[in-house]
Amino acid sequence: MAENGEGLGTVPEHERILQEIESTDTACVGPTLRLPLECVCVVWHDFHVLPTYWSPEEGAAGSPQQLGDECTLRSVYDDQPNAHKKFMEKLDACIRNHDKEIEKMCNFHHQGFVDAITELLKVRTDAEKLKVQVTDTNRKFQDAGKEVIVQTEDIIRCRIQQRNITTVVEKLQLCLPVLEMYSKLKEQMSAKRYYSALKTMEQLENVYFPRVSQYRFCQLMIENLPKLREDIKEISMSDLKDFLESIRKHSDKIGETAMKQAQQQKTFSVALQKQNRVQFGKNMHFNGRIPEERNEVELKRAFEEEDENEEEVLTVQDLVDFSPVYRCLHIYSVLGDEETFENYYRKQRKKQARLVLQPQSNMHETVDGYRRYFTQIVGFFVVEDHILHVTQGLVTRAYTDELWNMALSKIIAVLRAHSSYCTDPDLVLELKNLIVLFADTLQGYGFPVNRLFDLLFEIRDQYNETLLKKWAGVFRDIFEEDNYSPIPIVNEEEYKVVISKFPFQDPDLEKQSFPKKFPMSQSVPHIYIQVKEFIYASLKFSESLHRSSTEIDDMLRKSTNLLLTRTLSSCLLNLIRKPHIGLTELVQIIINTTHLEQACRYLEDFITNITNISQETVHTTRLYGLSTFKGKVAQTACMSACQHLSTSLMQMLLDSELKQISMGAVQQFNLDVIQCELFASSEPVPGFQGDTLQLAFIDLRQLLDLFMVWDWSTYLADYGQPASKYLRVNPNTALTLLEKMKDTSKKNNIFAQFRKNDRDKQKLIETVVKQLRSLVNGMSQHT
Repeated sequence: MAENGEGLGTVPEHERILQEIESTDTACVGPTLRLPLECVCVVWHDFHVLPTYWSPEEGAAGSPQQLGDECTLRSVYDDQPNAHKKFMEKLDACIRNHDKEIEKMCNFHHQGFVDAITELLKVRTDAEKLKVQVTDTNRKFQDAGKEVIVQTEDIIRCRIQQRNITTVVEKLQLCLPVLEMYSKLKEQMSAKRYYSALKTMEQLENVYFPRVSQYRFCQLMIENLPKLREDIKEISMSDLKDFLESIRKHSDKIGETAMKQAQQQKTFSVALQKQNRVQFGKNMHFNGRIPEERNEVELKRAFEEEDENEEEVLTVQDLVDFSPVYRCLHIYSVLGDEETFENYYRKQRKKQARLVLQPQSNMHETVDGYRRYFTQIVGFFVVEDHILHVTQGLVTRAYTDELWNMALSKIIAVLRAHSSYCTDPDLVLELKNLIVLFADTLQGYGFPVNRLFDLLFEIRDQYNETLLKKWAGVFRDIFEEDNYSPIPIVNEEEYKVVISKFPFQDPDLEKQSFPKKFPMSQSVPHIYIQVKEFIYASLKFSESLHRSSTEIDDMLRKSTNLLLTRTLSSCLLNLIRKPHIGLTELVQIIINTTHLEQACRYLEDFITNITNISQETVHTTRLYGLSTFKGKVAQTACMSACQHLSTSLMQMLLDSELKQISMGAVQQFNLDVIQCELFASSEPVPGFQGDTLQLAFIDLRQLLDLFMVWDWSTYLADYGQPASKYLRVNPNTALTLLEKMKDTSKKNNIFAQFRKNDRDKQKLIETVVKQLRSLVNGMSQHT
């Protein structure tokens, strides 16, 4: 190659290009050598050859990637003449050199190749034999393994079956608990154990269903659970409705039972208090006390009654089955719908409360109507209190307090309205006892009842009014039966009987021998006994009101004062105004009143012994007695006497039996009337205002003044005028008296016609008589 290079003329650039061609991959050089030289530029860059199009006419304006190699390629053509030919010769020499080297290498390895072929030919026969042996051996193995294959397939099939069985067993072991739990759920539904059924559903959903969720039966069960839950909700709600209806029907019995228990507890407590407490009987006089043996007997009786009734009294749980409420509450709690259940229960109970609080229209007529009303209300709230304490959140204390306040306002309004119709004090007293028992019962369950006791004070005033009306009738009957004569007694027994009824003390009367008389009439001891009966009746209402002895004492004294100063005084005033009551009766009434007033201090002692409140207490109310009435009765008696005297004198003048009356008689009569007027003006009884007592004689005075001054012209001129001097002189009265005087003048004075003054007077009388008759006739026609 060196020789060739020297012969051709060595061009360093051509050497370099040849070296690059030798070192370049043949796949890249071939395409380059096949392209026309005038359009191909071979670019070696990073051992890669990239073909590009180029023509000599384009000059140096080519791709930047081509600029570096363009000069090299051009050197093959442009550096010297015949450069291309030289390069080709150089290239051929190089190729020949390489061919020689290849031939040398082939010659070097030819013998080894021949030896290898010879060895292969020798092995060929053995290989064919081996192939035959292998084929035969394979056939034998195939024949021998057929039985093994069959057995192996059987084993494989059994193994597959075994695996399948194991898989089935495993799956069944997963499914069986689910099926068992679902069967248990069905049994619980059938047995109405709905709460347990819901718990089972939760276990199925949370524990069992996730294990077998890929099976279709599980999906069917899952889809069925919501329907079962809805069924349980509907069934439990139906049970709740039945329960609400049941407690509505049993409210009476529940309330009656609760009130009976409260009454027994109260009886026992009262018996314990009475063991060391003073108790008075109606038939005992002043300081009589119940013996200690009686206290012990009452206490023992209370214990025996409690033991007897203890077995009979039922509890609210015995009367009502609360399991539907518990079950329904638990069911709705598990279902997460507890609020819906609570709202429904409270709404329905409020409706029932409104029905319970609605009274019957004739409730006020009998005590049974009130008792039924109270027992229903007590039964309602006893149930609510039980629900409050045995459930969690179904009802709250705030809810029951709100419901009770609403009910209490309605109860008070109902009692206030219906009690106003009660006119029988016994019915009012029974109503009070029922209200107290009602309040004590509910107070034992924690409900505030202060407003009920405030209502009792209103009813107490009404009770006192009914008592006053009742005793007014009693007093009227006593006064009607009285003979208004001192009580006669003929022996010691009769004397003791009167003394036992009325606290009369008179040493002079005690020293007198029988027969003798008490100064008062029979009505006095009867009145005194009835006043004590009134105090007992008033005391009955004050009991069990949870008030202090001082308050009870004050109430008794105030009600007794009303009885004495209003009822008894009114009855006495009505009595002395009756026409058949004369001066003798009036005198006896005044005497009776005096003794009744003196007996007031014994009544005060009587009240003190009942309440154990001393009369020296600062705030103790004193009995007014009949002191105000005793002035009134004296005034009435005096006024009645003057009116009676005036009426009698007027009737004397106008008596039809009196045919004639002279002027002298009229003058004497005037002097008698003046004496009566002097008596009236002397203030025989204090308390009259001005000349009130003298007005009893005003009719007589104006009539006599008219006749004494003979002022007929003024009378006739001013008649009918409000400011007339003789306003109270009736024309009929004046005419009657004037006619009697005219007849006297004619018969007794035969010479009056011969005296001018007498004739004038006679003419005047006749003229006045005519005018009076005309006036009277005019009045009759006008009427």
